[in-house]
Amino acid sequence: MKTYNQLIHEYKKIFYDKGLSPEVVKAFIYELCNEKNINLYMDMDKEVNEDIFIKFNEGIERLMNNEPMNYVLGYSYFYGYKMIVNKDVLIPRPETEELVGLILSQYDTYYKGQSADLCDVGTGSGAIGIALKKEEDNLNVYASDISKEALEVAKRNCINNECSITYLLGSMLDPYIENNIKVDILVSNPPYIKTTEDVDPSVYDFEPHVALFGGEDGLRFYREIFEKAPLILNDKAMMFFEMGYDQKERLSALAKSYFPMADVEVFKDINGKDRMLMISIR
Repeated sequence: MKTYNQLIHEYKKIFYDKGLSPEVVKAFIYELCNEKNINLYMDMDKEVNEDIFIKFNEGIERLMNNEPMNYVLGYSYFYGYKMIVNKDVLIPRPETEELVGLILSQYDTYYKGQSADLCDVGTGSGAIGIALKKEEDNLNVYASDISKEALEVAKRNCINNECSITYLLGSMLDPYIENNIKVDILVSNPPYIKTTEDVDPSVYDFEPHVALFGGEDGLRFYREIFEKAPLILNDKAMMFFEMGYDQKERLSALAKSYFPMADVEVFKDINGKDRMLMISIR
């Protein structure tokens, strides 16, 4: 049986020769070791645990096929919470964690700890709604998705993370309108990639297209939400969206056309890219 160090070096070379990122190999073994409470860095020169070796061999071919590591593992971490992920949902991104942080800070500023109703539109894995509920229990959270399969994943993540969220099946705001639900805060990370845009093969080939593409200009679902938002928003309300880094001007103008009296603000992510849109309605 090989040592961890030998196994890592062997497959890092294989990945390098195939034009793939060699660092994926070490990251994968690190996660497998974590599942077994094995400290990889302390045990580098020890023989590989048999169970880990089996899981490694099962997953390494998928990784060499460019499948994202989180799908191979079956989980991802978001805002410190473990989330099941599979082919029915997008893998939560670090940029979206920044959206959650923005929402929490603005909630503290404008609602000052008072209870508020919030909806997570297009929840996917449920990551946004779950993180918000876990971080702020005074939020009454609804979450929806057009995909029944995605909602099942979100519900499992909700149970696993021991929080209470009301889930609704339907397209964008339709299930809230149908159930006469009103909210103070609307949150969405809608599909915003242009249909003509080049996408990394590991994303295009494995992640659900229904959660990726937002029409020819990438703004299709923002328009749909903006058009119907007055039907579910209370008089004083806020909306938060993740957005493409190059959509600031077009999306801000679109928001102003639907909400001329609202405050519209764009926030940058940690990399200095325009990534989050906030609309405040007074």
